[in-house]
Amino acid sequence: MSDNWIVGNLNHALETWNSKLAEIWSLITETPQHFRGGAIWNVILKIHGALEAIALALLVLFFVVGVVKTCTSFNDIKRPEQALKLFLRFAIAKAVVTQGMEIMLAVFKIGQGISVKIMEVANISKMTNTTLPKEIIEAIEKCNFFDSLPLWLVTLIGGLVVTVLSFIMIMTVYGRFFKLYIYTALAPIPLSTFAGETTQNVGRSFLKSYAGVCLEGAIIVLSCIIFSLFASSPPVVDTSAPPTTMVWKYIAELIFNMLVLVGTIKASDRVVREMMGL
Repeated sequence: MSDNWIVGNLNHALETWNSKLAEIWSLITETPQHFRGGAIWNVILKIHGALEAIALALLVLFFVVGVVKTCTSFNDIKRPEQALKLFLRFAIAKAVVTQGMEIMLAVFKIGQGISVKIMEVANISKMTNTTLPKEIIEAIEKCNFFDSLPLWLVTLIGGLVVTVLSFIMIMTVYGRFFKLYIYTALAPIPLSTFAGETTQNVGRSFLKSYAGVCLEGAIIVLSCIIFSLFASSPPVVDTSAPPTTMVWKYIAELIFNMLVLVGTIKASDRVVREMMGL
């Protein structure tokens, strides 16, 4: 391990990046029930249960509104086929609301299963750490005091950018868990709209959006795998260039790859929505 300040600053930034990337890799297989010890999930269960009672009342309201708007007269309801249709709609909508938690967990398991399958096929058990090439370290250590002054500025800026990107990346992944919790907690309300023929599109859109959030994990996994392959083949170091130019080119290319990864992770929800036509 080099005791050079410039090398140490770059290594510290890369260690932060590697630790956040490894944390993301472990979070991909984490379930909402076990995230942060399950304390958040217990609160979500209570909120979901409380809103379920309200949703059942709304279910009746949406059902009545749907009957009024779709049936031109009371005689329409008397017809056996129409009455059976309305009965089935109400029964199915009630089942969807009361079994909403099971539905949400089933959709999440499907999305997580896709992510796990991608990890298995890629045969990558952990992320490849990004490290400084030996040529960069040797070039920095050979610089005298005056030659190292520009390198201080380059590494300060580069290290700061890498650290900021690390936290933006992990915050985006944590944000996905927040969305999963919010969708699950409020699920009974939009699911109750299935009771009305004129309001059922709200429930469909809700389930599509939730499925999109679950599939975001697959986009994140793919992004991390691609970056890991980039990290296993680091940028070529031009040893003939001056140390400042050599370090700057390496950091610039490295940051570019990191920006692509962070940008893809942040845009994962938009990518999934475009794929699902939302």
